[in-house]
Amino acid sequence: MLRLGTAGLFTTVQDLGRRGHQREGVPAGGAMDRLALRVGNLLVGNDDGAAALETTLFGPTITFDQETLLAVTGGDAGVSVNDRQLPMYRPVLVPAGATLHYGREVRGCRSYLAIAGGIDVPRVFGSRSTYTRGAFGGCDGRALRTGDRLPIAAASDAARRIITRLRAQSGDILVARWSAAPSLRTHIGGRPTVRLLPGAHLAALDDPSRDRLFGTAFRVGASSDRMGYRLEGATLSLRQPLELLSEAVAFGTVQLPPGGQPIILMADRQTVGGYPRLGELASVDLPTVAQLRPGDSLHFAPTTLDEAQRAYLRRERELEQARVAIALL
Repeated sequence: MLRLGTAGLFTTVQDLGRRGHQREGVPAGGAMDRLALRVGNLLVGNDDGAAALETTLFGPTITFDQETLLAVTGGDAGVSVNDRQLPMYRPVLVPAGATLHYGREVRGCRSYLAIAGGIDVPRVFGSRSTYTRGAFGGCDGRALRTGDRLPIAAASDAARRIITRLRAQSGDILVARWSAAPSLRTHIGGRPTVRLLPGAHLAALDDPSRDRLFGTAFRVGASSDRMGYRLEGATLSLRQPLELLSEAVAFGTVQLPPGGQPIILMADRQTVGGYPRLGELASVDLPTVAQLRPGDSLHFAPTTLDEAQRAYLRRERELEQARVAIALL
């Protein structure tokens, strides 16, 4: 069991989301930075999709009722336990009664706290993820509040092996000497270039707008959230107005509403949309986009399906190699 002393700005329970229910109008949801969630779960011996805590900009204060194996991934929030600063992307064993404090995000927008066993809230439509607009999943379908208590499931055999190795060290807070490889850490910082696969209506842009789409920077607007990032920058125009039927959209779909400012649909997106679809972000770049804050900027670069698939497969191979290496501990 863990207890929240303070809740942070927007802390929710998230896993890899709901599959197979979009045809019923249920959004997939799940973690915004799925790479950070998956790597955090690997570090504590969980399955990829175990539920963890997702924090935004500044996180909670948490007390653990039992000895707990944990890992912090994603954005760097200056996390400490009992006033000892914790490294990112490493397994850490903390004693019963330990209190974990989040600072403000130093880099990035979202951090993930993975705990051996995972957060054991009820599944709704096959997922423990919080969907606040629908008020279901997670903890009563809402962001966490001060005083909330969350159960933790039993640790796996892999987690127990990691715990046994850590107990061989001395001290009350035990930090593993190994960590996730740099290639498995979400790229954060700068003005990232993200790859865009052509969408059904990219050709409907006039030539100057297509040049602006790939030749200028766009800034993440203040009204951006888990549903979508509203971008600010050059106004894009169509050759002629389009009358479209609503069609399925995905995490990373880039739409163009009538105002001419693109929107990137994110984890809590709706299931269908009627705006022109300019493209789809390569899935390997979604974690980087998820870590952008309002005011941060990005560039789009054209890519192909083959290039996006090769990048995806490279990352999956790296995750599998990490999984095998951890299993051999």
